[in-house]
Amino acid sequence: MRMTRYFLPVLKENPAEAQIVSHRYMLRAGMIKQQAAGIYSWLPLGYRVLKRIEQIVHEEQARAGHIPLLMPTLQPADLWRESGRYDDYGQEMLRITDRQKRELLYGPTNEEMITDIFRSHVSSYKDLPMTLYHIQWKFRDEMRPRFGVMRGREFLMKDGYNFDVDRDAALHAYNRHMVSYLRTYERMGLTAIPMRADSGPIGGEDTHEFLVLAATGESEVFFDSAVTDLRLGAREVDYDNREEVASVCKEFTTLYARTDETHDAALFDAIPEERRKVARGIEVGQIFYFGTKYSEAMGATVVTAEGTKVPVEMGSHGIGVSRLLGAIIEASHDEKGIIWPEGVTPFPVGIVNLKQGDAGTDAACDSLYKALAAVGLEALYDDRDERAGAKFATMDLIGLPWRITVGPRGLANGVVELTSRRTGVSEEMSAEAAVAKVAAIYANV
Repeated sequence: MRMTRYFLPVLKENPAEAQIVSHRYMLRAGMIKQQAAGIYSWLPLGYRVLKRIEQIVHEEQARAGHIPLLMPTLQPADLWRESGRYDDYGQEMLRITDRQKRELLYGPTNEEMITDIFRSHVSSYKDLPMTLYHIQWKFRDEMRPRFGVMRGREFLMKDGYNFDVDRDAALHAYNRHMVSYLRTYERMGLTAIPMRADSGPIGGEDTHEFLVLAATGESEVFFDSAVTDLRLGAREVDYDNREEVASVCKEFTTLYARTDETHDAALFDAIPEERRKVARGIEVGQIFYFGTKYSEAMGATVVTAEGTKVPVEMGSHGIGVSRLLGAIIEASHDEKGIIWPEGVTPFPVGIVNLKQGDAGTDAACDSLYKALAAVGLEALYDDRDERAGAKFATMDLIGLPWRITVGPRGLANGVVELTSRRTGVSEEMSAEAAVAKVAAIYANV
């Protein structure tokens, strides 16, 4: 993409309304525009990151064997009355009435609707296990929306729902989700710690939140520092193997890690003092096992192999797709701007032309741009007629992981400059070598 043909409305000054780093940089980098309190338009750069995050979520859900669908944003109020949650959910739920006086709500989550879909089409244990999920816009009428996309009223969420014939199978689904989430967050360059949490209005017996440590986190968290060293890495996990999946979950949940709602001071004090940590965390996902809470209330049953009709066992599993952008920025930035991990960057590499209009540098940049495209990498080429300092400032602000700088002096020596945004280290090499190095990096992402 050539910057002269792109819509990238960057701001030089910090917006007065932005209180935290992610909100400030998302506004300055031209990623979002506020339309109302807690409601944002996603501009091209922000939208590219949003879609990249969504793609990773889809890929890891597919790897775990989960099936995508799409449910509507508006839901009948009667479904929520069946489950008993309509009056309990509180003022965060946006309730509306259509012209036929039918009561509807703008869905904050989808347990009731997915249970209705399931009970309409599934009646036998032979169709289980089954996990359905979608990525959909949700609405919760926050009293004080703030911090940009970190605490908005409209947000994009992946919510999935498992259906199983018994408790053991449902707990395997819970564990399967935990492993898939660990891999999802690692691909985004995040250390997201699964922490024992409170179930809140979703309900249920077992739940873990995934939290990214950041000073601006909304939750106080207590943890053994050794948990931050755990990585799933490149290991392959057989999601159908209950023992293997449970073993991974045990590895990541044995060390102490809890939110303030479930904190146990006695257990925490038993950790060696040097590993006892208290910090703030940003919630980026949560998984729940709630048994038959919804299936009993709404009559979602299956016939077992023995011919007995039983309520189906269920759980739900969410990832805050749009919130993840803010969390990634909070965890990965410096005083110059965003530092995107390679897995979610809007563009893999930026090209800076130090002398726009010069025949030699223009030709070299065009050739570089085409060479990157030939290996499947779409560069953001700053071909504006701007001074070099302004171009570097823009590249630092928007945070592309790699920058290739092309100027007359380097070309005279047959080299370009490849710079890492994260480390700031620059290397001079041929244009061909720069393309090969960046291509090799992204081949492993």
